[in-house]
Amino acid sequence: MENGVVVETVNLKKDYSLGKTKVQALRGIDFKLYKGEMAIIMGPSGCGKSTFLNMIGALDTPTEGEVYIDGVNVTKLKDRQVTDLRRHKLGFIFQFYNLIPVLTALENVELPMLIAKKQKKERQERAKELLETVGLGDRLHHRPDELSGGEQQRVSIARALANDPSLILADEPTGDIDTKTGAEIVELMSRINKEQRTTFLIVTHDTSVGKKGNRLVSFKDGLIEKEEIIV
Repeated sequence: MENGVVVETVNLKKDYSLGKTKVQALRGIDFKLYKGEMAIIMGPSGCGKSTFLNMIGALDTPTEGEVYIDGVNVTKLKDRQVTDLRRHKLGFIFQFYNLIPVLTALENVELPMLIAKKQKKERQERAKELLETVGLGDRLHHRPDELSGGEQQRVSIARALANDPSLILADEPTGDIDTKTGAEIVELMSRINKEQRTTFLIVTHDTSVGKKGNRLVSFKDGLIEKEEIIV
């Protein structure tokens, strides 16, 4: 695999059946994402962008084609190997945060490290450091219902970074928060990308997110319609 490539898809296809009708969500996508990039995927509803993200995140399997993460062919892995890959190589940011309601911000960020069997002291220090990075150093012991939407998304970003993944996948990260807070979240992701060279792949309808990446990928009818480098 080419040096510096974090993600590669080869002839990636995904079909769904709706009754007797076959829907081609992805129709043969060849794509590469390089270390340190912040690529933004945009396009109309139903164009295949979220399906594409799910394939890369190993949350769904392709009908045809291959997905490589750090040179590993994800489509050939067994279930346990897929779980290990998601745990160590990938971080996820969801539109609705997916935080555990009974856990504090600190405990939510610790959780991926707990599952990865890291020591308690290391987990706590790393979680505190990440929450300080996202501007929540004074909210460590607050539960999700005590945090605003923007604060919850910041916890979600910190949690995604917990195991130092090769790739952060974000699905509509500003979709459930107001415009001002959304702009702050986008700026935060952009700063992390530039300062830490963390690789991001973001699906969004939000044009302000598109302006912050360094590559804009436009989807249409299950295919990449065009790509442009953003200076």
